[in-house]
This record gives sequence, C-alpha cells and structure tokens, in this order.
Amino acid sequence: MKLSTKKILITLSIIFLFACSQQAQYVEPSTSNKEALKKPNILVILADDLGSGDVSYFNRNILRKPSTVETPAIDSLAERGIWFNNGHSATALCAPTRYAVLSGNNNYRSYAPWGVWNTFRPNAIKDTDMTLANAVKPQGYRTGFIGKWHLGGDFAEKGTNKVYRGTDYKEQNKIDLTKMIGGGPNNLGFDYSYMLPTGIQGPIYLAYENQIWHPLHKDSKIKYLDENTAIEPKIVSDKGPGMGDSHWDTRKMGDILSQKAVNFITQKASNEPFFLYYATPMVHIPHMPPAKFDGEKVAGSTPSAHLDMIKELDLQINRILNALKQSGQYDNTLVVLVSDNGGLLKKGSIQAGHKTSGIYRGSKNLPYEGGHRTPYIISWPAKIKSGQISDEAVVVQDILATIAAASGRQLNAEEAPDSNNLLPLVTNQEQFFSRNQMFLQGGSKTQAIYVKNNWKLILQSNYKLNKFEPIALFDLSNNIRELESGNLVNTLTDRVERMREEYLTIRESKQPTAPKYLSSIDKH
Repeated sequence: MKLSTKKILITLSIIFLFACSQQAQYVEPSTSNKEALKKPNILVILADDLGSGDVSYFNRNILRKPSTVETPAIDSLAERGIWFNNGHSATALCAPTRYAVLSGNNNYRSYAPWGVWNTFRPNAIKDTDMTLANAVKPQGYRTGFIGKWHLGGDFAEKGTNKVYRGTDYKEQNKIDLTKMIGGGPNNLGFDYSYMLPTGIQGPIYLAYENQIWHPLHKDSKIKYLDENTAIEPKIVSDKGPGMGDSHWDTRKMGDILSQKAVNFITQKASNEPFFLYYATPMVHIPHMPPAKFDGEKVAGSTPSAHLDMIKELDLQINRILNALKQSGQYDNTLVVLVSDNGGLLKKGSIQAGHKTSGIYRGSKNLPYEGGHRTPYIISWPAKIKSGQISDEAVVVQDILATIAAASGRQLNAEEAPDSNNLLPLVTNQEQFFSRNQMFLQGGSKTQAIYVKNNWKLILQSNYKLNKFEPIALFDLSNNIRELESGNLVNTLTDRVERMREEYLTIRESKQPTAPKYLSSIDKH
C-alpha cells in the first residue's frame, strides 16, 4: 500500500520528534544527576598562624578536651569532610609556605627557599610555572585570588619601565605604587585578584584589585604610615612602617576581604565552575579585632585579642560558606582549609588555658610538630563521606595535584613534581599513593626537616655554605611530643647519617618527590 506524500511527511515528523524527545531526555538528566555531572567549584582557604589547638573540632574530637575558643564554621567543614591528623604546612613560617601552596613545589626549588619577605623582591614563581590557578584554568574554571600575597612582585620606578628592587620599610617616593606590573596573581593564572602585598602586617599597607591600587576610601592617598601618621598606632606592626593607604584600618580588612570572596562566589557565569584561593591574613598580628562581624560581637568576646581574631577568622569562613549555600553551590564545592604554619604563643591566651599547638611541641617559627603540623581539612559534601579522621601524611604541596584532578586534569612530574593527588584517598576511588617522606622546613633559623615514615630528622642548615648538621632525631611513633629526652641524634648515628645523605641526595638531584615518582632504596 502506498502512503501519500502528506502521510509520509507526518510519519517522519513524528519519528523525528520522538527521537528528539529521547535525545533531550538523555542530555537533560534529573537535577541531582546534573549536579553529579558538573565539575566541582573549588575553594582553597589558607589561614595565617592557625594552630591545631586553635580549632575547637581538634580539641573535642582528637584531644577529647574542651576548647578555649569556638570555631563552628571550621568545625562544620571537618564534620562534612576529612580532618587530616597528620597534615603539615611546608614550613613553620608564612612566606615560604605560600610559595609551596601556590606552586606545589618543595621550598628548596625556590631561589629564596626561606621566603620572599620584601614586597619589592622578585616572585620566586615565574609566569610560566605551574600554579593552583594554571592547573585548573584550562579546564574552564574562572579563577580568583583574594587575600595576603607575600610573594614579592614588580613595581616600576616612576616615569620609567625600570623595576624597583629596594627596601619596603622606608618612605618610597620614587616608586609607582598605583599598579603592580609583574609577579602578581594576575600574572600567575588568576582572572581576578584582590591582594594585600603582605597581608595586615605590612609594609606596604595597600590593597590592589587586579594589580591596580584600590583606594579604601574616596579620599584615600598613598602616604608614609608610621605610628604617628596611621589611623591607629597599632596598625604599624612589628614589621615596621611603610607606604600605605591613608584610610588603612586593620580592623576592617577581614570584612573587606571576605565580602570580596562572597562577591566572587556569587558572580553569575553560565555553567562555569570557579576556583577561589582565599588567603586570609588572620590570625597574624597586629591583633585588632573588629567590634562586630555580621552582627556578632568579636572584640572582647574571648579571653584575649588573639582569640578574638580566631573568632573573626571563623566568622569570615562562615560568611563565605553561607554564600555557597545560598547560591546552591555548597554541596558541589571542594573546600580545602590549611594554615601557613603553626599557631601563636600569646600571653593572654596561655593564661586562659589555651594551647595553640595542642599536644605538640613548639609553635610558629620552630621546627617541632607545633610549628608545621596544622589544621588540614578537605570537604566536598557531594563526594566525600562526612566525619572522617585520617592519619595519612599530607602536606600543603599536595593541594595543587588534588584540585587539578578534581577539575579533570592529570599533571605530570614536570608540572607538579612534589604534589600528591589526594582525590583517590578522599573519595575512596582509584589507587592512592601514600606519602612516606616529607621535605619540610623550620623557621627563621633555617632548619631543614626530613620525615620518613615515623622518623623525623632535623638538620641545622647554613644553606649558603650548603651545610646540614643533624640536631635532632625523633621517633614520632613513640615520642609525638618530641621530648628532648627522646632525642636520638647522638644514639642512632647510623640512621641519622643514612637519613641525612638520603635527604641531601634527593634535594640536590631535584628529582620529583610526589610518592608515585619517589623511590627510595632504604625502606627502613
């Protein structure tokens, strides 16, 4: 039987519409499935001078003790994810750790392994180097940096193209401080940045948006800030005076920075995931807590100004997490929270019974566990099982490979030689490579640290002369508090020398130290 042309067209139309409807059903899954198919947003939070004992989750869940100060927002991240009980900053000081976080490299790969402290020194990370932002940007991520930089950078002398390389603590009338021309976040893969060159401690005391000076007030001027010219004398920290914004007020910076983070998170972009690196300058000195934050009392609400600042840090994080929740992005956001080094020993806090390092010896600037074993949390509600506590050894260098993998990108040994992908561990998928060796640093006295399994060797270095003298060996499995009575440096001399030689061989060869690349003959 022949079909008329009209009937054939009708039949084909029905078939076409049915096929299209089936295709539409396939590419338009349910809301929950669509969320599962999306790449996660990524938020990395780097706290400043936050010790393990500064977090109430650690005190209650690890030490089983009450906490002097409450950190409910930080606690919520641990409760919805993983607390790493063996998590470490790269060093016991902030500036060198910031290099390791952003680049994923061990510090000895830097031209300044002990940190770039001067605002006007060259950044140790080159424009062509792998960074957190460069790792995920090719995967379609909108990238942002907000907070404390402390990696140096390039500013020109006025009226020239010559880069200034002088001091940062004196009156600098010959520098064009209105813009950063190199070595900044926007040169290293970030689409957006709101940056404080050295955080709240100065010098310099200026804010930059996309590397252009961002006046804090309509009447702001760039001038020399010291105890006599600053709004409040305490603003000029122990780091000294320097050029700054005439309206710089340390008490307002946490509010400004966290609001910039909220704005970045809530910025509309069609189907575009974001990566935000939020490097808060809290709880570094000067400790100048605001009277209130989001309606909650801060100044004077705890036994010390130091603890007030921990509370303010937590309120900043709470504001940012609320922005994720209110915009419907919380469940599919991978959040990593770490600290740049251990916490602070402040008299008022100690008198109140506060222990910034918990059970660990030392604090910021010291080579003991309290100097570099810090809060380390990963949360991703859509993918990570809640309430986990892990004893796996992890370092801040591992963030880069982890977020790259979450974005769908695998990095090679040249791109991330020291960064270990933690994604298989936290999601219980694929093969995970445990880290048995860590290459860390102490503080301003330039100690090198080599941890292998449970053995920790501390070397006093004179890196200019390439000397590394063993000063301590601890068996952390039996002496986690690093009691000096358990210092085995003069007892187990064979082990000391073997570990020293192994450390120096790996360091000098510049071989990759991520576990999947690192092989060691000595397994003991």
